[in-house]
This record gives sequence, structure tokens and C-alpha cells, in this order.
Amino acid sequence: MAYVNETPWHGLGNKLTAHQPIEVWAKQAGMDWQIQETPVRFATGRVETPGMLESFPESKVLFRSDNHEPLSVVSQRFKVVQPNEILEFYRDLTEVSGFEPETAGVLKGGRKIWALARTGQSSTLKGNDVVNAYVLLATACDGTLATTAQFTSIRVVCNNTLAVALGSSNGAVKVRHRTSFDAQTVKRQLGISVSTWNSFMYQMRGLSERKLKTYEAMNYLSRVFSDERKTDSSNASDRTMAKVLALFDGQGRGAELASSKGTAFGLLNSVTEFVDHERRARSADHRLDSARFGQGAVLKEKAVEQELILIA
Repeated sequence: MAYVNETPWHGLGNKLTAHQPIEVWAKQAGMDWQIQETPVRFATGRVETPGMLESFPESKVLFRSDNHEPLSVVSQRFKVVQPNEILEFYRDLTEVSGFEPETAGVLKGGRKIWALARTGQSSTLKGNDVVNAYVLLATACDGTLATTAQFTSIRVVCNNTLAVALGSSNGAVKVRHRTSFDAQTVKRQLGISVSTWNSFMYQMRGLSERKLKTYEAMNYLSRVFSDERKTDSSNASDRTMAKVLALFDGQGRGAELASSKGTAFGLLNSVTEFVDHERRARSADHRLDSARFGQGAVLKEKAVEQELILIA
């Protein structure tokens, strides 16, 4: 991973100076390689006597060009999106529209590839609580993620990340791997515009004005973590809710700002802070993957949905 500006919360990556060309980003983010493919072959004999090698025409193996490490086995219909395509997506946005790449990298040995660029749009809630706008582009070559372009917000005081969702749209454009990725088409569909950001921040301001009583906060957390309460032990889910409530009650970063203290916005950020920074994970790599693309991202999306009910 590579980044500019402040060191990310997970502490991963190589720090770059601002305004570096795409080629430098590719090298420093570990994205200067290609995904190559070869037909699946299998041995017809036993382990001790392998026998003939036969082809299985339905599938192919994807592997890295630099170290030949295998990435996945996929169907022949699978359309590969290369690491350089993820970075090239931002080239004209950087040169013409004033976007600035901020982080980029690979996860799980190259199976997942992503880049995040700041759009230049920013809003400030009461108490000087700054939220910046970004566009995230990510893909995976193991079938776990379609190529996805997603509006994302980051709250400066705590580096909490939150997908920008608007009404029936989740603010994302997804290209399945059976379809060729066309960057310009995705940009048009995403509709990178000021109106999208303004609509999102209108919702966030509404949340920052909505004061919550303790029982409302508890009922909200019960709804957000309802699936975990079904699968985990009651003690584990109770500890999770207690941790989030403690973040809300003053322990969280930015919890004492006027926009957050006792408000629905503060409670939402307590959930996102828990997912991004506090939730148990095997490693920083796994935590980042979950918070951006996995169960953590799903949990944050649910948290937003439940919050908007409070101001409906």
C-alpha cells in the first residue's frame, strides 16, 4: 500500500509526497505487475505416479506476473481487471478534475486491488467537524468482489470511513467479472457530481441535529447488531454494544464535538469507529478488508439505514 498525507489508522504502506504520477503510485503501492492466466491442468495418475497432464477447458488459473504466485481459479468467462487499470481510472480525474489519489494497494497477496482518491469536496458540521469526499475503486480476482466504484466519506477527526448511500441507490457502480470493465462508462454511471455529496451531507447534518435518549441509542444498537446477536453468544454481543455505547458516551474520537455529543451522528460514528478501529481482527490487513469490502462494510451500511429512520 502507498499513501499521502497522514499515516492511515492501520499503519500500513509507503508514504509518498503529494502529486506523484500514476507510475510512482503503481510501484510504491505494490501494483506494478500483471494478472496472467493459464488453463487448468490436472494429473490423471496417483500422487506417486502423476501420469498424463490433461486440460480442463472450463476454468483457468490466474497468477501474478512478478512472482508467479497463484491468485485464484475462475471460469473462462471471467474478465480480468488489471492493477494498472485501477490506478488509470483516476488519471484524467487527477489531471482535469482536481482529484488527488490518497491511498492505494493490494490485499490478500493481490487477490483484491483498490485505490482511493479525494474529490476535493468537503463539508464542516458544527464544532468544526470536517468530512471529506472520496471515490473508491476496487476489484478482486477471486470472485469475492465485483469491480466497484463507490462514493466514500472520511471523517477527519477519527478517520472513520462510510460509504455514501442515497435513497434506493447505494452510491456504487458494480461491474461483474463476466463483463469487460470500461472506466469511462463507470464514471458516467457513477455521476461524480457535487449534488451527490451535498445530498449525503444534508442527511449527515440532519443526524447531527437529532438528539438521542439513552433508550433510543440502545434500541438502535440492538437493531444494528441483530444478526450478530443471533450468531454470537449473548455475552459477546452485549460486550460489543457496551463498547460502542462507551465510544458514544465520550470515549470515541470526536465524541465531544458539538456535531456528535448525544446526537444520532455521534452514535453512527461510534459504530463506524468500532468497525474501523476496535473490532477484533486477525491482522490490520484483515481489518481493512472487512471495513472496506466485507462484513464490516455491511454492518456500516446497516447502521446508516437505521440512522436515517431516526430522521425520516
